[in-house]
Amino acid sequence: MANKQNNRNKNSNQNMTVEEAGRKGGEATSKNHGREFYEEIGRKGGEARSKQRDNNKDKN
Repeated sequence: MANKQNNRNKNSNQNMTVEEAGRKGGEATSKNHGREFYEEIGRKGGEARSKQRDNNKDKN
């Protein structure tokens, strides 16, 4: 079963799975930006979601 999933997740050049590519990108982002970056994008995402929820309440 795992082999089938790995084969489906391979990218076009067949060198790494999508999972491996995501992990590699996440690690690079973490090294480049650090904790503050993730705190900021988390806060911004929370604020945007809150506004969406508030807008949906107004429509009902």
